[in-house]
Amino acid sequence: MITHGIFKANDIRGIIGVPDPEWDLDGVRAVGAAFVRVFGLAGREFVMGRDMRVTGPEVAAAFADGARGQGASVVDIGLASTDALWYASGLLGLHGVQFTASHNPADYNGVKFCLPAAAPVTAETLVELRDLALGEPLAEAQQRGGHRTLDILDGYAKHLHALVDLDGLRPLKVVVDAGNGMAGHTTPAVLGTLGLDLVGLYLDLDGTFPNHMPNPLIPENLVDAQAAVREHGADVGLVFDGDADRCFIIDENGDVVSPSIVTALIATQELRREPGGTIVINTITSRAVGEAVAECGGELVISRVGHTSVKAKMAEHDAVFGGEHSAHYYFRDFWGADTGMLAALHVLAMLGHGDQSMFAARGPVRRRRALRRDQLDGASRGADPGARAGSLRRPWRDRGR
Repeated sequence: MITHGIFKANDIRGIIGVPDPEWDLDGVRAVGAAFVRVFGLAGREFVMGRDMRVTGPEVAAAFADGARGQGASVVDIGLASTDALWYASGLLGLHGVQFTASHNPADYNGVKFCLPAAAPVTAETLVELRDLALGEPLAEAQQRGGHRTLDILDGYAKHLHALVDLDGLRPLKVVVDAGNGMAGHTTPAVLGTLGLDLVGLYLDLDGTFPNHMPNPLIPENLVDAQAAVREHGADVGLVFDGDADRCFIIDENGDVVSPSIVTALIATQELRREPGGTIVINTITSRAVGEAVAECGGELVISRVGHTSVKAKMAEHDAVFGGEHSAHYYFRDFWGADTGMLAALHVLAMLGHGDQSMFAARGPVRRRRALRRDQLDGASRGADPGARAGSLRRPWRDRGR
């Protein structure tokens, strides 16, 4: 059983494993079979991971059964954050499948797909997959595919460490709120070896989310990390969503740092490393990001919202970095894919190699925003406000402010 509505523009997500589900294990099996047919994977391998959701093991097993019935073989990495699945796809050069419903409630599960090297799957391809999965059952191949397991956690951590200068960091106290999601799996491997004073919140994997929902876009889900930063006198707080591909930043005062400001800060660092590089942002990112990029001599490209669109723009323009106001951060050195943990490492490197606080580090971006408001106020008082305001327009909207 599969309902039409679980197929989204970028992935699949729906209620499963409860009365009146939107899809069931037979439906998952049909999606697995359709996946192999659409991507021509009979006789080939693909890599598969899953998050900590209660239905994860049976959903992954059902998908693998459908895929193997079409002759594809599974490289099973087991528990993995979504960005660890991107890493595995990039490392192995294989199509990838991640079972996750990200920040959605506990009774949801879903699938994210990628092409080899973590390249995005288009919305049109997902429509083709949907139509095939909703159609008549597919005849099985003469020979079933195989199954092997692979542990990639240590390799994932080492790869991230190699992408950021982490030598000689000053001592930092860091609050990490995993929300009982996959950052609880990756934090010990990635952050636990850096000599940080870590204060962990909800690092144990629990797909029932007993403490708060793993959605940092909702302010109430940030409250515990904010309180912990103040209580422990931490330098910074990191709050991840359920599949750990997004990371929100809390400053030393316990205040949330706008993801647009984080985008501007990381973009500035990346443009120092690669002058004249291209930065991708989406349509709702603050104009302060564009101003920071221009000040550093970088090129700005605007994308539609969503990881599929941003990844495509990253590849098209060979962009060094991309950011969305939803706290998705994309790196060319990470196959153009989004990774919350690599963004966190960049923030830690910025703080650890200087003596500025998180609040002070965002000061230049905040000042640009204040200057921008002054300019707009001045334009509104001018003799020809329409003409003057027109001269200040930018090709992106400023909903992120």
